Amino acid sequence: MNITDLEEVDLPALVLLYKGFWGEESSVDKMKSTFSKLKNNPDYIFLAAHCDDQLVGSVMGIICHELYGECKPFMVVEDLVVDKNTRRKGIGSLLMNSIEQKAKERDCCHIILVTETNRHDACQFYESLGFDPEKNKGFKKKL
Repeated sequence: MNITDLEEVDLPALVLLYKGFWGEESSVDKMKSTFSKLKNNPDYIFLAAHCDDQLVGSVMGIICHELYGECKPFMVVEDLVVDKNTRRKGIGSLLMNSIEQKAKERDCCHIILVTETNRHDACQFYESLGFDPEKNKGFKKKL
């Protein structure tokens, strides 16, 4: 297992991972366009998990900046996905540990993420990584 920066060459495989997870189509062209805009922005971190040179997972971290207190940054984690055939083999944990290390390197004070409450497996997974569902409540509004 190898965790590296996501590269443009990984995007067609990432489209397939997202489709397998969410059941929705993604445009490779739009993904490439967005990725090319964000890949050099230091506030966006894209990680990839490869097994035998095949993309089996990915995660994105976004560094946000506070204006109060010590004005320390924090990270929002989005789009964690692991191929359904390789789940429960530690890939999600490796990706999350790697993105957390990036947050620490950037002096982030915390990590925020949101998942659907009916995804019990995901909720248990995040709790196993130290995310406490009792201390905070997240909200998400579709537009």
